[in-house]
Amino acid sequence: MSQTTEHNSKAWDKKVEDGVRYTQSETPETIEKARCGKWSIGVTADRQVPRDWFPESIKGIKILCLASGGGQQGPVLAAAGADVTVFDLSEKQLQQDVEVAHREGLDLKTVKGDMTDLSAFADETFDLIVHPVANVFIENVRPVWKEAARVLKDKGTLISGFMNPVLYLFNAEKEDEGKLEVAHKIPYSALEEEEVREGETLEFGHTLEDQLQGQTDAGFVIAGIYEDDFGGGRTIDHHIKTMLATRAVKLKV
Repeated sequence: MSQTTEHNSKAWDKKVEDGVRYTQSETPETIEKARCGKWSIGVTADRQVPRDWFPESIKGIKILCLASGGGQQGPVLAAAGADVTVFDLSEKQLQQDVEVAHREGLDLKTVKGDMTDLSAFADETFDLIVHPVANVFIENVRPVWKEAARVLKDKGTLISGFMNPVLYLFNAEKEDEGKLEVAHKIPYSALEEEEVREGETLEFGHTLEDQLQGQTDAGFVIAGIYEDDFGGGRTIDHHIKTMLATRAVKLKV
């Protein structure tokens, strides 16, 4: 792992200890509904992924939940019958998945690692990848798309959430006060703009070209897209959607 990944791994472990929103596991009620075929997951903050972005049945299909620890997407998909592997940089986030799997009697695998390096998996291993907003924590996003394409089967699907880089234009402290003050450039790097603080994640605002063209350059065709925000919880939500999700299909050339 890079120094940035190591730093963010420890920061996410701390987020688990602090019980922040994105580390809170799904409830037994949600898992029971998934067993009965009534399930949904999110890859952004507020909206759920359209059900028709998935196969009619996911029973038996091989799914990689990429940078998706926390006991959320993985256990739901496993309860719905999928063969799920959860891959994440945080040991404690992965432990959340292990605990839900143990509690609910689910068959689910976990692997710790950096999302830019999926060498733990052979070529064309998975039918589907679910990748929630997470590439904001790495410096270069294009290797993620290349590795995702490598480990997906032909015509496999990548469902990913990511930030609109416009979010990183503004001073975060001023936004908390209800003011949008342009303070940064895009692409954004916390390494250039801020002091590195232990326990706080380092974030990176990637260009839309790297997010979208990066997928097509890796061999994907984008077949669906929607926008999302923080559910009205931030000042910028009243002006623009700051998250996107894409459904991309791998096509061999």
